[in-house]
Amino acid sequence: MSSIPILHAGIRESFPPVATAHANGLLAVGGDLSPQRLLDAYRHGIFPWYSRGEPILWWSPDPRTVFATNKVHVSTKLRRWLRQCDWTIRADTDFAGVMRACAQPRPRQPTTWITSAMFDAYCALHALGSAHSIEVYDRDTLAGGIYGVAIGRMFFGESMFSAATNGSKVALIALCRALHGWGFPLLDAQVASRHLASMGAFEMPRAAFVDHVAAACATPFPAGPWRDKFGEVIARTLA
Repeated sequence: MSSIPILHAGIRESFPPVATAHANGLLAVGGDLSPQRLLDAYRHGIFPWYSRGEPILWWSPDPRTVFATNKVHVSTKLRRWLRQCDWTIRADTDFAGVMRACAQPRPRQPTTWITSAMFDAYCALHALGSAHSIEVYDRDTLAGGIYGVAIGRMFFGESMFSAATNGSKVALIALCRALHGWGFPLLDAQVASRHLASMGAFEMPRAAFVDHVAAACATPFPAGPWRDKFGEVIARTLA
């Protein structure tokens, strides 16, 4: 295996070309989680993913898992359930709460990659208006949610959770419907899983994904609070 490029904290430097990533998608090691570096990473189809005790690891897998925002699969059973659901869906009302819920241990994931450094970094992006969350509430309790990074008209999903059956599905459906209405063709889901595939995710060659990201990130999206924009389209999700 060839050596892995090392990035340096506090220094402005370019990421290696994504085509030089290892077969598993690992591209580089080190650096920092500053807003500038994170946004630069996403603009080039790169994301951080590492465990506590490891250096920061930067990835750009090939192929890349994505959703077409207008083709999320909603089963007949789920569609019937949605018509009877009385949950409330909001945007950017509890970003930190969604991240904390995503970081909780799961049956097949006893440890979390959402370290304290990752938590602080994405909360900083949220404060800058570049990271967003969708919250699904059963009365006053979070039943599910999803968070990620938005640049231009591209959304990069980071993690989602369910505290109640269908919680993450409702959050994903709501997000994709909003994104489609706003002219975001794709939602990045990073790596494949059976659950994502069941919701309509598909794999895209990295080269095509990176080209799409470059164009989408360069397409302006009107400024303003997401929670206001989201409220305009959310009524269509639970209908």
